[in-house]
Order: sequence, then C-alpha cells, then structure tokens
Amino acid sequence: MLPSVASVQLSQEALRIRGQAKIVLCASVFYFRIPRERWAERLSALRAHGYECVDVYFPWNYHEESEGVWRFDGNRDAGAFLDAVREAGLLAVARPGPYICSEWDGGGLPAYLLAEEGICLRDNDPVYLRHVSRWYDLILPVIRGHQLSEGGPIICVQLENELDFYGCQDPAGYIMELRDMALGHGIDVPLIACAGQGGLFEATGDAQGVVPTCNFYPNDRDPEFEEKALGYRERLAERNYPLLVTETNRSHFLLRRLLGCGAKMLGPYLQVSGTDFGFSNATNNWGNPLAFLTSDYDFGGMISPEGRIRPEAYEGRLLGRLIDAYGESLAEAVPLNGASPFSLGAGAPKAVLNPRALRLSRGGQLVFVHHAGESTGDEEEARYSQVPLLLPDGRETAIRLAAGQSVALPANVPISAWGTLLHATAELFLRQEDEMGLLIAFHADGSGELAFRDCVEPLVWETEEVELVEEEGRIRFAFGERRPAWIRAKAPDGASLTLAIVDRATALEVERIKANGEIDTRKREQYADQPVDTPLRWTAVRVDPSAPPGGAEFRSVPHLNFLEKHGIYRGYAWYEAELGKAASGESKGWLLRRASDVLSLYVDGAYRGTYVPCGSDRYVEWPEAATRKLTVRAEIWGHSNFHDVRQPGLDISSSKGLKDIVSVVRVHRLGGNWRTRYVRGAQRERLAEWASAELDDRSWPISGFGGWLSAERPALECFRRSYPAASDADSWTIHFQGLQGLIRLFVNGADAGKADPYDPYLDITPYVVPGEEALLAVFLERTTETGAGDVLVYEGNAAGKWRLAAAGEPELAAEARLRSAEASGEAVRWPCKLEPGEVRWLFAPIPAAPSIEGWRVIVHGTGLKLSVLVGERLVSRLWLEGGEERPIMRGGDASSFWIPGPWLGDGGSGERLSLLLEAVDAHAAGLLERLDFIPA
Repeated sequence: MLPSVASVQLSQEALRIRGQAKIVLCASVFYFRIPRERWAERLSALRAHGYECVDVYFPWNYHEESEGVWRFDGNRDAGAFLDAVREAGLLAVARPGPYICSEWDGGGLPAYLLAEEGICLRDNDPVYLRHVSRWYDLILPVIRGHQLSEGGPIICVQLENELDFYGCQDPAGYIMELRDMALGHGIDVPLIACAGQGGLFEATGDAQGVVPTCNFYPNDRDPEFEEKALGYRERLAERNYPLLVTETNRSHFLLRRLLGCGAKMLGPYLQVSGTDFGFSNATNNWGNPLAFLTSDYDFGGMISPEGRIRPEAYEGRLLGRLIDAYGESLAEAVPLNGASPFSLGAGAPKAVLNPRALRLSRGGQLVFVHHAGESTGDEEEARYSQVPLLLPDGRETAIRLAAGQSVALPANVPISAWGTLLHATAELFLRQEDEMGLLIAFHADGSGELAFRDCVEPLVWETEEVELVEEEGRIRFAFGERRPAWIRAKAPDGASLTLAIVDRATALEVERIKANGEIDTRKREQYADQPVDTPLRWTAVRVDPSAPPGGAEFRSVPHLNFLEKHGIYRGYAWYEAELGKAASGESKGWLLRRASDVLSLYVDGAYRGTYVPCGSDRYVEWPEAATRKLTVRAEIWGHSNFHDVRQPGLDISSSKGLKDIVSVVRVHRLGGNWRTRYVRGAQRERLAEWASAELDDRSWPISGFGGWLSAERPALECFRRSYPAASDADSWTIHFQGLQGLIRLFVNGADAGKADPYDPYLDITPYVVPGEEALLAVFLERTTETGAGDVLVYEGNAAGKWRLAAAGEPELAAEARLRSAEASGEAVRWPCKLEPGEVRWLFAPIPAAPSIEGWRVIVHGTGLKLSVLVGERLVSRLWLEGGEERPIMRGGDASSFWIPGPWLGDGGSGERLSLLLEAVDAHAAGLLERLDFIPA
C-alpha cells in the first residue's frame, strides 16, 4: 500500500507544499564537504540569494568507514545538518543513494563491497540489497524524523541516482526494493528517481509510487533545448507528474529557459562548492577515459569552497524574486500552446530564440525571450543587441538584451484590484505590499513601455521620467533610458500603486524599493586576491619512500590481491615482494598487472617511476641487473564514482592496487607471419573450431598481423601462429599494442578472453605450457580503416613472498606529528628541489588569518604530488603539472587548497601545516617554488 502524500502533492500543473503551489529553486549543499562550523553560514547565504531549497546527498561510505563501523558524529551528524537546514528556513531534497555519484569516492558505495564474492552492485541482487538495507536502517530514520510531516524540511526522497547511465539488469525490481525499504521506514513524502540521460524507465523501472525526475546538462545556448525539455514535460504530464529538474547547469540563463518550459523544480548542481577532505576524492571521466577529481570541489557555482559570493549569486536572487513576484499564478502555469503574445520582429538577431510563453493560472501570460548568443567583444556595449519585438497590439518596438541574458515579459496580467497589465517590455521582478501601498518593480536596459488598463475610477497618475499616453481603454507609459523611472497612482479610497523601473544592474543588487523613491542596494562583496606576506619558518625531513609510516606494519599475505580484498579501502599501501631464483638475472623491465590508481615502483630501493594504469596492465621498460626486492607504494586516489566501460579502473566495481608484478625477461614481438582468413556468416558461431590445433591452416595466406586487406567492412579476421614458450618462465602476458579494434583470443584452443583499445593486455599464463609451443588464434573485429597494431608477449617471472602495509588519514597524521619533531632546525631553502622519487615532509606554523574563512593557499611548482595536513586533518591532495603520467585533473583548482578558518582555533592560528611532497616524475626533479597565502 502506497502512502497518501498530504504534505507534498504532485500533479502535472504544480508541485504543492502544504497545499500551496511552489516553484522550488533548489541548490546542492553537501555537509560532508563543508566544515560543520560553516553549515549555517552557507545555508544563510544561499537563502539570501534566492534559493529556498537544498538537495543533499548522504554518502554511505562517509558514515560506514569499514563494514559495521558507523559514524554519525561531528561533521558526519546528518541529523544536525538537516536541523540547520530547517533553522535556515529552507526545504530539502534528501538523496540517500545507496549510490550517489557526486564525484565522491566510489559514488558513496563502501569499498568493502568490492571484496564480496558474487555481488552485483546497483541491481536487484539479494547480496547487495542485504548491505543496502543496513545503510537504510540507519539513514532513513534520520530522514523520516526530518520530513515535512514531522516539522522538518524534507519534501521528497530520491532513490538511487541516474541509474539509466549504468545498465541495471532489473531496474523495476531494484527500485521497487528500495521503495519498499523507504516505505517500511515511514517515508511519507514523494519518492523520486532521476534520469541522467533521459531514460525514465531505466532510471525508475516505472515502479509505482516513484516519480521520475530529469537531470539536464545541455549546452546552455543550445537553440533546440526547449524542444527536449518540453518533450519530457509532456511525457510526465501524461502520468500526471510535473517536470522536476533535479540537476542541471548552474547558469540562471538556463534555469530561466527551464522555467519557461513549465519546470516546477529547478535544481542547478553545485551552486555551493566544497572540499573533498581526506581520501574522499574519486576518479571520473568527463569526456576523457581517465581523470582524477581534485580535492577542491568547485565548478564555479554561486558560492566558492571558502564561502566567497560570486556574481552568479545575484542572478539567483533576481530569479528568486521573479518567481516570488508571480507566486502561485506562475507555480501553476503551463506552457502556452499556439502563438506567443510577443513575437520577434523582422531583423532579430539569429541568436535570439523564439519567445516561449506560460499561461499563468491567475490570468495572463509570461513570455520568455532568450538571447543565446556569445559576447562579441570586451566592451560592455558589444554584449548587447537591439531585439525587435511585435507587441500584443501589433505594434513593433525593441528591447535591449545582452548575450546570455533572458527576460520574462508579462502580458494581460491582473494587478490586484487595480486593473490589468496589458504588456510590458520590462521584466516584472519585485512585488511588495505594505502600509505605503502596492509597489511593483520592473527592470530593463534601454527604453520601453508598459500598457495598463485600470479598473479603478478615477485614478490620479503621476510619473517621473515616463511619458503617459492615454488611449482608448488603456494607458501607455513610455520610458527612456534614465533610471529610476516612476509611475504612481492614487485611488479615491487613498490606496496607492507604485510602478518602479530600474536598470538590470540595480535589480541585481537592490534590497528594497520604497514608494517614496528611496532604493536600498546591497554592494557586492569585495575579496582580497593578492597574497599576504607571511614569512614562515619551514623545516623539513626526508623519509624512505619505500617504507610505510612508523605506525604501519608489514604483514605477510599468502596470495596477492587487490587492496579491498585485504581490507584496505582508502589511503596508501605498500606492496613488498621478493623475486625468485629464475628472475634474479637481468630483466628487460617490469609488468604491473591489473594496476590502479597511483603506483610508484622501487627496485632494491631505487625509484623506477610513478604510474597511473587505470586498472589495466602497464609495462615499464627498465633493464635491471640481478634484483632481489620490489616495493610498490600505491595510493588510492579514489574509487570510480561513475561507471565507464572505456577503462577497467572506471568500472564501478573496479578495485585498487595491483594483482601481480612480473619481472619481464623476454619480450617477443609477433608482428609477422600470421596465417589469416576472414570469418563470415555462420562461421562466427564456431570460433573454437577455428582456434583448434587440429585445424589445417597451411593453405591460408601469410601476412603481418592486421595486414590482409579486404573490401569487407566491418570484418572479423582470424590470425593464427605459434611461438615457443620458455621453460624457465612462469608468466606470460600478451599485449595488443596500438589496437583499434576488438580482440577475442584463444591460446592452445582455450578461450583466453577479450581485449580492446582501453585494455589491450591479456594474461595467458593459465593456457601456456612452459617449454612448449603456444598456438595463438586471434579474432580481430574492425573496420578496414582502423589499425590492428602490434602483438607483444611479455615473458618472465612473477614476484612472490608478498608483504603488505597500509596507512590512512590517522597514520598519515601520526607520521606528520612524529616527523615534525624530527625535522631539522635548518630553514628550508627555496625553491625546494626533490630528486625523482624523493619523498620529504615540510612543516611550518600556520599564520593567523585575517579572514574568519582562513586561507586560500596557491602552490607554485612542478612534478610534485602533495598531501596537505592542517593539524591532524588531511585537507587536500594536489598533483602539480609536470611529467607524462600526471592524469587530467577535474573538479576544481588543481594547484591550491583551502585552510578552513574554523580549524585554526579561536585565535585563527596555532595549527601546524604539514606537506608531504612526492617527486613523481622519473625523468625530472620535482620543484616547489613557493606558497602564496591569500585571505579566504
């Protein structure tokens, strides 16, 4: 039985909260990325700039650090955050996952799930759902107690997140299981599920009682976007649901376009930025097969990680006031079918979109005119266009509109008991009523007009900077470019109406407009952007990079496996191994097998580079003499938060660390002398026969690998040849170097697996007999134009006698505390240079910050990876530019970090700044030139 939803009601016309229709302007605020001491301030700033709702994720792995170990204290007190939301007068959309994405480590899924045999994540799998139910058993009671019906702020609860990106095998069954858990815990507000790429069924399974919502991330200037949004609105209206946009871009230009399409919830993602403290970063793709998320979590929204108010925040306030000015009439509005009251005149700029109109429920229309062009120059005037408009009465006029701006123009709108606003070429953005009467404010750049039909007789009109023209049945007010302009009317009973016209810049900054002509504006915030002279006494100490921190101990592991299998879920790990007798001779290089995220290799203590293989193998060519000990320092930058099949390490189920290390003794290049033939028709179903040693292929043509040409495209080609496996080796890996097609490989007749351009390695050890010929049958599917690359076989010996150690944030903090006491008294010389592979701690007292928000610290240097601790807290991880292995960094500033003021004590100082520097370019020294401290 589904619950009756009394406190929040949904229909195709409106979203109603406690019976009142609302347009909900909602921004993401994440308690886990903001110091608790700043929750109230961030929420207050958000509300002050037009927003009345927050959406908040609850990351499962933030609260369950390891299986069965839960934390809901301090910054993890989710209930306290929801209390702060209520106290700020805001509503909330609660998003408990279990998967949240949010560019957070693993999308919020605990890494211990990756060690569970046979588990199927994000699907109707009983093993997975058993774990989910434990999470829901703890988080849903918190949410239930903060629902609107309980006096809290929560108006809806989202199940899962963008499931349509994932390929869930049973979305209906999965979502219904989550729904039933939520209902069983007393959730009585609407349950929603968002579609990330428009797959409403794939996101919700069409589960009864679960409302589909849309996440849109278009090009803000896409001229066809309205057609898409309106298409989804119509689909949802058929089910009597409104268009709720739970995520979209941050520009208020796009939000206005969505408003004009009848959206009832506008949820720009990440208007309030934050920081991924500790080891909470993720790996992502964002158009590239691999990217690392910075600790700075900031996409340029309204409020920066340290709390700075950006110019876009004023656009939010203007949009919020527009929504409030029309109230329920706009909240119940539906897109107008047919012609708009306003239309573009001849010669309108191509970038100005055809006006879209909403039919207001209390009468009249609201017409949106959007300028989707780009600025044509640096000068302010170059941004503007004169846009010809045909008015409802058939006359032509023009409005002045800047590229990237939008206006909502009223037509036939009733104004209380005063009459009807027939049209205005200015945006009505503010409605105030007090003891001085009714005041309605408009904004426009350039000249324009308002047309009014009154219903109160007789009225006495007064104007300033406005020309009054009485026409049959109406009064037309023409205004020029002088601001402010005023129109005032008095009724016989003494009631007063004031119409104020200001320019857009004033509208953005206005606090209050008074009928007597006073305009109170709010000056925009000014922030320091220059570094402050902070003479610090730095000390330093070198450490052995191949040894774990003092508090971490090696333990023997009988079988090497990924870190999660060994109970290591975040931070650093050290693998240590010995090489067997056969491998102790000269080797050609090293093969890191199934390796990710960041791995630094040391051979008998000597540095051999830092690598980012992203879950595939990586061959490191580095000839060595006799070798006895290998060490790999692994860092989990973060588990993939977004499922991407283009790299093994971006699979949502991918693990970290490595599977093995092989000392490669021989590299066989098998580019030539393959017997080849095309596989056609029904033969595709009999590949094993083509791979058999019994097959007589002596009549086949002989060519280089991928070298036979044919008119067939696409084509499936079979290539066969043998090579002799050495008797003293115990590991064989085949590498399809430069592959641009798809591979299926058989070895000695056995199916050895598939390879593709993103994962071109296959371990063939189980199918090879040492000292005997190995028959390779490679089935290559490609178009004729794409390359097949080369075929390499790495032959050698796997390392053994593995030991393992780990260090998370507590161990790193303990190491910093210990090493700071050992640091030399000699001052550090700048620039600070580290040889390849060198690891060094630097320490300095943090200066007292002139700002309560602390410091923004800019790091200048190259070829370094940094872990930054403030006192006992890991506040940031940085990877500075330099070196071939550095991955793309996304999500925020990759060369700066924030020191939160609340973490510096009452005096704004007194904590130690600790920098763990790693020189991670094998071919060049790392250089730390300086740190600039800017008041946050």
